[in-house]
Amino acid sequence: MAGIYIHIPFCKKACHYCNFHFSTNLSLKQEIINAILLELKLRKDELSESIETIYFGGGTPSLLSTEELQKIFSCIEQNYNLSNELEISLEANPDDLTTESLKQLSDSPINRLSIGVQSFFNEDLIYMNRSHDEKQAKSCIEDALTIGFENLSIDLIYGSPSSDMDKWSKNLETTFGYPITHLSCYALTVESNTALDHFIKKGQMPAPNEQAASQQFELLLKISKENNFEHYEVSNFAKDQKYSKHNTSYWRGTKYLGIGPAAHSFDGTIRRWNISNNAKYLKAMNAWKINDHFNPEGHLYDLEKLSSSDRYNEYVMTSLRTMWGLDLNHVKINFGEAYLNHLLENAKDKLSNELLTLNEGKYTIPVKNKFFSDGIASDLFWV
Repeated sequence: MAGIYIHIPFCKKACHYCNFHFSTNLSLKQEIINAILLELKLRKDELSESIETIYFGGGTPSLLSTEELQKIFSCIEQNYNLSNELEISLEANPDDLTTESLKQLSDSPINRLSIGVQSFFNEDLIYMNRSHDEKQAKSCIEDALTIGFENLSIDLIYGSPSSDMDKWSKNLETTFGYPITHLSCYALTVESNTALDHFIKKGQMPAPNEQAASQQFELLLKISKENNFEHYEVSNFAKDQKYSKHNTSYWRGTKYLGIGPAAHSFDGTIRRWNISNNAKYLKAMNAWKINDHFNPEGHLYDLEKLSSSDRYNEYVMTSLRTMWGLDLNHVKINFGEAYLNHLLENAKDKLSNELLTLNEGKYTIPVKNKFFSDGIASDLFWV
């Protein structure tokens, strides 16, 4: 099992909180698409496994036409071994999902939509500098459901200073009023060098409040459970086991190939990350095309071979974020007795303080403490 991630590095406008790689200048879009097609062909030998997930992320992949998306999928189909149960996800902004574009997408290989709603309140959307409004957020979901998209995910952001418990409650009420199968909810965080970071430092915008975010997270847990959504990862909820196969593969350490500017790849031991600059990405791909013996290391991507401690720390971090938990036997087999003993010793106080539970040889974090998962996990790292 393996996955392919395609990074589409373009957006209509810059959200204030976003620190992902993108450009609001679409002049290089066609060149980038051609380079993505070339990279898919040139790196096909990196994945011999059956491909079970394809994920179009970004940026804003819904800026691509269905013809452009089809070109990329056809290239994958021609160069990779695809599973019969392929999940193909597209991240989309509400303002891109017109009735016509949704009809075209429904006739394409895309079988899962992840819609970046973030909020159903215009005040929140203005604070975040989103490109859509409340009306578009609702209409695109309704249209997608009417047209026949069954595997539908919504993204929401909580902890915004523009919101409060009442608004957040209404956001959840609206969300669960739709027959969706998946929900992703993220606490608003202030990443360095973002517009939000700048505005807060200048006193032009209020900063998020962690206590308010924690309270909204608790309400999220309560209401999602009442609506029969399974909390399978810190930020993710699914109904009828409609988990995101692609994102689950990240948390479980499955191989994946990242294509496009800033995309990351992982083969179980080595991480690669493509250059986060559209022009330099194009230059690297053109050089590779011209010279069959061109070595892309240091040009197209940088790489890091993970040490045993790196891989152990990543496993601790990602496994404790999920409902499946951290398997002690997995640690023993893959990392050895020294790592297992370190884990058992450092977990003692977490167990006594009920920050961890142990059941059938697996550590999990109780629901009430999921908001603090990363901090709990970091205390178990091998330093």
